[in-house]
Amino acid sequence: MNRKTSMLEVLRRVIQEVNGARNLDAALSTMVRRIRKAMQTDVCSFYLYDKELESLVLMETIGLRTQAVGRVVLPLGEGLVGLVAKRSEPLNLEDAQSHSHFRYFEATGEERYSSFLGVPIIHQRLMLGVLVVQQAEKRQYDDEDEAFLVTMAAQLAGVLAHALATGNLSRPALPGGQAMFKGVAASPGMSIGEAVVITPPADLNSVPDLIPSDQDYEVARLKEAIGKTRDEIRAAAERLVNRISSQELALFDVYQQMLGEAALSEEVEKRIREGQWAPGALADVVRRHVQYLERVDDDYLRERAADIRDLGRRVLAHLQEDTPSTPETYPENAILVGDEISVAMLGEVPRDKLKGLVSVRGSSTSHVAIVARAMGIPTVLGMVDLPLPRLNGAPVVLDGHRGRLFVRPAPELRTRYESLIAEETALSELLEHEQDLPSETPDGHAMPLMVNTGLAVDASALLKSRIGGVGLYRTEVPFMITERFPGEKEQMRMYREQLEGFSPLPVVMRTLDIGGDKDLPYFPIEEANPFLGWRGMRVTLDHPEVLMVQLRAMLKASHDLNNLYVLFPMITNVEEVDEAIRLLDRAILELGEEGIVVERPKVGVMIEVPATIYQMDALAKRVDFFSVGSNDLTQYLLAVDRNNPRVSSLYDALHPALLGALQELAQDATRLEKPISLCGELAGDPAGALLLMAMGFTSLSMNAPSLPRVRAAIRRVSMQDAQTLLKEIMDLDTPALVHEHLNQRMDEWQLSHLMPPRD
Repeated sequence: MNRKTSMLEVLRRVIQEVNGARNLDAALSTMVRRIRKAMQTDVCSFYLYDKELESLVLMETIGLRTQAVGRVVLPLGEGLVGLVAKRSEPLNLEDAQSHSHFRYFEATGEERYSSFLGVPIIHQRLMLGVLVVQQAEKRQYDDEDEAFLVTMAAQLAGVLAHALATGNLSRPALPGGQAMFKGVAASPGMSIGEAVVITPPADLNSVPDLIPSDQDYEVARLKEAIGKTRDEIRAAAERLVNRISSQELALFDVYQQMLGEAALSEEVEKRIREGQWAPGALADVVRRHVQYLERVDDDYLRERAADIRDLGRRVLAHLQEDTPSTPETYPENAILVGDEISVAMLGEVPRDKLKGLVSVRGSSTSHVAIVARAMGIPTVLGMVDLPLPRLNGAPVVLDGHRGRLFVRPAPELRTRYESLIAEETALSELLEHEQDLPSETPDGHAMPLMVNTGLAVDASALLKSRIGGVGLYRTEVPFMITERFPGEKEQMRMYREQLEGFSPLPVVMRTLDIGGDKDLPYFPIEEANPFLGWRGMRVTLDHPEVLMVQLRAMLKASHDLNNLYVLFPMITNVEEVDEAIRLLDRAILELGEEGIVVERPKVGVMIEVPATIYQMDALAKRVDFFSVGSNDLTQYLLAVDRNNPRVSSLYDALHPALLGALQELAQDATRLEKPISLCGELAGDPAGALLLMAMGFTSLSMNAPSLPRVRAAIRRVSMQDAQTLLKEIMDLDTPALVHEHLNQRMDEWQLSHLMPPRD
C-alpha cells in the first residue's frame, strides 16, 4: 500500500473516530495520536483560539509535556503558532529555532524540536485554532504532509464549530486570563471566594495537578501502590479460583501482566520526572491509554480500556490512602467545587466558611439544591465543562442568579460583584425590620406567605411570627438521610417536631415524593426518562406499605394539635386521589382500633401534571385544597428538562402559556370555593408573587430566604395596581416581553432593588 492510500485510510478513520467520540477531549486526544503516527513525527499538538483573550491556548498534545495543556497561551501573532493564526496560512520550517518569531516555552519542553509545520483551522471565515506537528531532527515536511494536515484541519473545523455551538467546548481556565463557565442556577445569591475541589475517592477524572516537592518519594509511592494492587488482585484470584471458569481467571493474569509490564509504571514515572505528582501522573497515563483504546476497531482491545480504567482506579485508591478526599482546613470563603456534591459533603464544611457550591452534575431540584436554597447558599449545578483539576485554590466569583462561575476574575469584575453583594446585604438588613409586619397590600388585601420546610436548618421559632404557616413540608428528607426506609416511630417523631414547632399554624405535609431526580440510596429507580416515569404518588401507590406507615406516622403526630394538612404529589388522574384517600381513611380507622382517636386532616393535591388543569371540578369533589407545584408544571407544560444545560434557557416560569394556565387554575379554584396555594420558585420572585396575588391565589409558599423581598413587594403595591399589571402582562406574546414589562413596572414602582441583579 503506497503512502497516499495509507494517508487517505488514516484520514477516513480519524474522521470516523472524531465524529463518534464521546466528547471533544476524547476526539482531540484521538486526533493528535493518529496524526503523529500517520506522519511518523515526534509531536502533534492542537491550539484553540480564544476570542476574548485574542490568544491561542494549548488544548491537547502528544509529545510535549502534558502539564503545558491549558497553561501555554500565545497572543495572536506571537510565536510560530501565533503567526500561523494571524496570517491564516500554513507555515513549514525545517529549522524552526532560527525563525524570528520562534518563542520557547519552558512548560512544553519544546527546545528539543527543530522542524515545524503548522496549519490554521478555519470554519466559515472564523479562526478556530492551529494544528501543529514537530520533529526533533531537521526534516522538511513535503507537500503531501502539508496537504494531509490541511485536510485534517478542514475536517476538524466542522467538529470544533459544532462543539463550540453546543457548549461542549468552552474556554479553558487559564492562569492569566479570566474564564467564565455556565451552569444551571440552583440557588440564588452571589459570592466571592476560593475554589475548594472535592475529589471523590479514586476518580481518575478529578485528580488535581500538583508539582511534587520530592520526585523520588512520588516514584516510591507509585511503586508501593502498584505492589499493593498486585497483591490485592492475586488474593482476589486465589479466592475465586474454584468459582469461576479458566477464561475469567485469565483476566486476572491480564491484570497482573499490565501491572508487571514496565510500560505502565515507566510511563507514569516519566511523567513524575517531568514534574507531576504520582496521582496526577497516573491519572494522565491511564486516561490517555483509555481514550486511545476506546477508539480502536478491535473489540478485544476496546474491552481492555475498561480494564485499564479499573486498574488505574485501584492503584489510585492506594495512592490516595494518605491523602484525604476533603481538606483538613477550609479557607474563610470556601466555594465547594466537585463532580457531584452530596449533602454529606456539605456537612463537612464549617457553615461560616461555606460561601457557595458548584457541581458538574446535579440539578436545580436535586436534594443538594433544595438544602442549599434553604440555607441561602448560592449554588450552580450542571456545569458540564469545568476543568476540575485546574481549579483548586483559584480565586472565583459565583453568581447563583445567572448560573455563572468566573475563574480568576479580572479586578473590574471582582469590584462589580463586591458592590452587588454589598447592596444585597444592605437590602437584607433594611428589610429585616419589617419582617414582623403583616403581608398586606396598601389597599388592605391580605396575602398570606407560607414557608417551604423539610430540613433541620429551618428554625421554626424565628419564622413563626412572620408566616401564615408551612405551605410545603417535604417529607422525603428523613428518607434521604437514613440507610433504609425510616420506621413509623422515627417518622412520627420528626413530624411531631414540625407540627408542634409551628402550631397552631397549619402545616401542609406532602407524602413521599421521590423519583425524577430525587433518588433514595436504598431504593434506586433506574429509568430512561425519570421525569415522565415512576415518581411521586405513582411510587407510593405501588408501595402502599410505605405510604401507610407514613400516613399513620403523620396522623399520630397530629394528635391533639389538629394543624396537619396532607398533600398528595404528582397526581395524574382522579382514581389516584380516590385510592390515596381510601388509604388515609384506613389509617384513621386502624389508629381508632388501637385507641388513638384522630380527626381527619384536610387533604389536598398538587397540580403539577398538566392533565390536572382540566380536572379541577372532579378533584374539587374529593379534596379540600389545591397546591400548584409551579417548577414541575413549567417543565411539563413547556416540555423542557430544566436540568439539561442545553435547553434550560427555554425553561421560563413567566412563559405566557404558563401564566395563562395559572390564571385559569386560580379562577377555577375561586369558582369551586377551594383555597389554592402555589409553592415553587415563582412564589419567591417578588414580581411573580404580585402576578399570582392578582390572579387570585390564596397563599404563596417559598423558601425562607425569599420571604423578606416578597413581603416588601406586597406591602408596596396595591391589589388594584397588581391587577392592572396582570392585565397588561396577559396581552404579551413572548417570555422576553413579559420580563421586560415586569422590569419596567418594578423600576417605576422603585422596587427594582428587590429583583435579582440584571445584566
